[in-house]
This record gives sequence, C-alpha cells and structure tokens, in this order.
Amino acid sequence: MDSQKEALQRIISTLANKNDEIQNFIDTLNHTLKGVQENSSNILSELDEEFDSLYSILDEVKENMVISIKQEQARKSQELQSQLSQCNNALENSEELLEFATRSLDIKEPEEFSKAARQIKDRVTMASAFRLSLKPKVSDNMTHLMVDFSQERQMLQTLKFLPVPKAPEIDPVECLVADNAVTVAWRMTEEDNKIDHFILEYRKTNFDGLPRVKDERCWEMIDNIKGTEYTLSGLKFDSKYMNFRVRACNKAVAGEYSDPVTLETKALNFSLDNSSSHLNLKVEDTCVEWDPTGGKGQESKVKGKENKGSGTPSPKRTSIGSRPPAVRGSRDRFTGESYTVLGDTAIESGQHYWEVKAQKDCKSYSVGIAYKTLGKFDQLGKTNTSWCIHVNNWLQNTFAAKHNNKVKVLDVTVPEKIGVFCDFDGGQLSFYDANSKQLLYSFKTKFTQPVLPGFMVWCGGLSLSTGMQVPSAVRTLQKSENGMTGSASSLNNVTQ
Repeated sequence: MDSQKEALQRIISTLANKNDEIQNFIDTLNHTLKGVQENSSNILSELDEEFDSLYSILDEVKENMVISIKQEQARKSQELQSQLSQCNNALENSEELLEFATRSLDIKEPEEFSKAARQIKDRVTMASAFRLSLKPKVSDNMTHLMVDFSQERQMLQTLKFLPVPKAPEIDPVECLVADNAVTVAWRMTEEDNKIDHFILEYRKTNFDGLPRVKDERCWEMIDNIKGTEYTLSGLKFDSKYMNFRVRACNKAVAGEYSDPVTLETKALNFSLDNSSSHLNLKVEDTCVEWDPTGGKGQESKVKGKENKGSGTPSPKRTSIGSRPPAVRGSRDRFTGESYTVLGDTAIESGQHYWEVKAQKDCKSYSVGIAYKTLGKFDQLGKTNTSWCIHVNNWLQNTFAAKHNNKVKVLDVTVPEKIGVFCDFDGGQLSFYDANSKQLLYSFKTKFTQPVLPGFMVWCGGLSLSTGMQVPSAVRTLQKSENGMTGSASSLNNVTQ
C-alpha cells in the first residue's frame, strides 16, 4: 500500500506540474490571441495611413490587402481558439482526475484503494493533457503583411505628364507585297524611348490614293506590335489596293495616325459559273461537287417556284432538254459526259494564279483553261480550245496533261493542291505543286481568245482558292520554265 501511495503521489505531482504547464500555455495562447488582434489593428491602421496617401485608384488594392490581413487574423485566431479549447478541456479533465486522486488518499480499505489507484493510473495514461503540444501553432507576428509605400509615394511625387507620341511615318520603299502577304515598315520621325507598342490598321479598297470616307470598308486593327514592321500573311487579294496607317502608343496614350499609304494588291478573283455547269455538278461560289441526282432537286425547286399558287403540278422531268429556260443561264449547260464548270471571269491579258484542291475520295477531275467557245458536249483537254491536267483515281491511277485529244502521262506524284499559272500574253499555262512549287507540266501556245478557268469533276469535289498573286517561287521559275519546251511540244498547237 505504501508503494502504491508513493506512486500515486508521483502521479499527483506530475498532474499538478502538467496543470501548471497547461495554465501557462493557456495564458500564452490568450496573450498571443490578444497580440494577433492588437497587431492586426495596428497593421490595419498603418495600412489605412498608407492608402490614405494614395489616389483612389488604389482602393481596390487596399481592399484586397485588408481581406488578406483579416483572413490571416481569422486563420490564426481559429488555430489559437482551437488550441485554447483543447487545453481548457484537458485542464478540466485533469482537475477532475486530480480531485479524484486526492479523495482516494482517504480510502482506508486496501482493496478499494487498490481499485481506485488502478483507475487513476489508467485515466492518467489516457489523459489528453499528456498528448497536448504546449506550443502555439501560430505566432502573433503579422509583420509579413506590413506594407511600406515610401518608394511608391516617391514615384508618385515625381510623376509627370507623358508626352503624346508623334505620328510614325510609313516607308513605302520598305513595304513589300508578295505571296499574298504584305509587310508594312515604318519609323518614328523623332526618337521616343517611351513608346511601348504600335497599332497598325488596314482596309481593302478599289480606289487608288488616299482613303475615301464614302463606301469604304472599316479599318481592321493589329494591336500590340513591338517592332517597326509587321507582316500580314494569308490574305485574299479580292480588291485592287489596301490602305495602311499606324500609330505609336506609350503606357498612357496613343498618338496620332501616320499618313495613310496605299499599296497595290491586285489579283485574279473569280467564282464558278453555275448557270452553265453540268446538271450533275453542284456549284457554290468556289466549290463544286459531283451530284449523282442529276440536278433533280434543283429542278424541282425551280419548277415549284414556277407553279406556286397555280394549283397545277409540275410536269415530270424526262430529259435535260426539258429544263425550263430560266435555269439555263446565258449559254447552254455542259451535258453528256462533259461534267464541266467554267469560271465566271475571263482572262484577256497578264499573269494570273489560282489553286485547286480535290476531295480525298474524288474519282476523276481535270483542272485547266478553255476558250469561251468550248462546246457543251466537249471535255477539257479533248479539243483544241482547252488545256488541262487530268487525275484519274478510278480502276487505274493516272496523271496526265491533255490538249487537243492528246495525252502526256506525267511521271510525278499527284499533289494535295494544284497551282495553276496562266501567262496570257506569254502564251504559257503551267501547273505546280501548290505546296512545294514543283513544276508539274507546262503548255506553250498562243492564245487568240480570252480564256476561262475550267474544271471537270466526277464522283468527288473541288475547292478553289482565288484572289492570289503569282507566288515568288513561280516567278523565279519562269525563266528556266520558258526553255522547257520538249516535254510539252507533242500537245501544243501552233495557234488557236
């Protein structure tokens, strides 16, 4: 029993010491909590003083910083409150255990005393007071959220009005128009190290000289240009000219526009002539597709319009010749096996270029040019009034140049996209791989009539890219190409 009393005395002493430690820690937590609140108030006061000296544009920044401080205060307060609650609970339990242990000293019966001692020992072992970390999880230090605006205030005091940038000057000599891209270059008339970026504006026009206000397109803008030149690429030159102007900007203001400069961007633009295309072709602007229905849907639509409200059904179509004249257009449609469509713009002079891309599953197609006199039963390349290259992917794969019903098989791979170059005055028609600019074939002749771009499609479709300049690579190849007459001589007539 004496040994048990001694053991219990040691436990009591340990509990008392632990209670003192917990009480001290509670005092520390209360002090820390008070410090967090006081220091947070001080920080907010300093923050108010700093922000009061700044302009109203800083109000949003101030609000965000206040939120951060309050969040930090709330976070630390929550941590400390949690620890404080745990400590209070532990202290309460420990005091209860201490009281029970003290009463146990008065037990006279050895058996009851031993039982009480074991209970005290077990409870001490499980007591939360011995599992507490007696170190604050957070400190009351809030200095990491303090601010010092002395440098910023000094900067504000030295602020001056930024000068409005002078208007740049576009240098037409340094501007370049090539390969459906325009490079515009400019310079500042006076050195200005405050320039942050430039704004380039452009618009297409059919008028030479200065931009006109009436009937002009809106300016399109390229912002945040860091250098003194910019290249617009991948353009469609569907107008004769483009106007350009540029302005310089610093951090605060944009300067005046430069004097506008007009650059020539002329190129051949054409669409497909739906009025004379074969009925088995579905034509939309720059796309053509094989239509196995033979235009029946289109005819029904036209006939429906003619008979609308008449109460009389349209007669059933029996042949192509029975089509209403209103659908024929200005000339007879291609018919029979001439699955052809021509462009709507004639070429009478100059050098021109366009590109054609076939659908992957297209069985047969031709790309070339023809005189307007091409008959409605004629197929491209089978008359002396048309020139083309023909791709056949049906039954057997062939790639050939055709003219006047003569064929020249081409020992080259059919490209993904075909480029067509027509030099009307020079009497030359050349075909290129549009991507690599590899020459596929050239015709040399003398054109005696205006020519039209021509296309044949069977079981598939073609899409056109017009409004394109003659590529620089093609122009470079013209000198050497003009000397290559042997491969094409068997297909060329003397004069048409």
